[in-house]
Amino acid sequence: MNTPKRAAFFRAEGVLVSRGVLAATAYYAANAHKFGERALRLGLVALSAPLQGLLGQNDRTLANRLAFLAARRMSEDRLAELGEEYAEDILKDKILDRGVELIKRARAEGHRIVLLSDNISEVMEPLLPHLPKIDDLVCNRLEIVDGEATGKLLDPVVGSHGDGRWAQGYADRQGIDLRACTAYGSHGTDLLLLAAVGKPCAVNPDFTLRRSAREADWPVIEYQE
Repeated sequence: MNTPKRAAFFRAEGVLVSRGVLAATAYYAANAHKFGERALRLGLVALSAPLQGLLGQNDRTLANRLAFLAARRMSEDRLAELGEEYAEDILKDKILDRGVELIKRARAEGHRIVLLSDNISEVMEPLLPHLPKIDDLVCNRLEIVDGEATGKLLDPVVGSHGDGRWAQGYADRQGIDLRACTAYGSHGTDLLLLAAVGKPCAVNPDFTLRRSAREADWPVIEYQE
């Protein structure tokens, strides 16, 4: 009997890195070229912060959309430059060692490694060289028109309950049996992703996920660095 193909799905924020979307968008805003522009962009980040707190445990779609409005009218080149700076100067130092260990263990067990992130490709792609090998990166992408960001995230927005449906489609395309797969999540929005696999695990969970993991008798891992 052939061993089924397996994947391990990792939520980047909370499992692998200790910084979330707001830290990245604040970095973009603070490094705008002009003072007035910086103030406006930082104001947009500040407005999105309460929604991250209110909605973040249930549906991060709207919160993520609002957060990245701070990148509106930034050039594609500037987005790439600042994303690389943020990944190299800040985010790589926020990588959680225990999260790296989980990835290495999943790799040793024969899993395909899939990393899901609320952040944008300009931030996450430069981070990949600092991580164990990742087979697939699934992250948000900004709409670019005439070389500038519109501030709109392209659909589907990563960080919503739709990530569970995405995992099912991914498994179908890859010929993977989700019952043989593992998933590590940290937010309430990871519930459907965790429920879709045979071996779910809550890592540093927020209130919503902690309560649901307790009810479903899922393992919970805690590490704060």
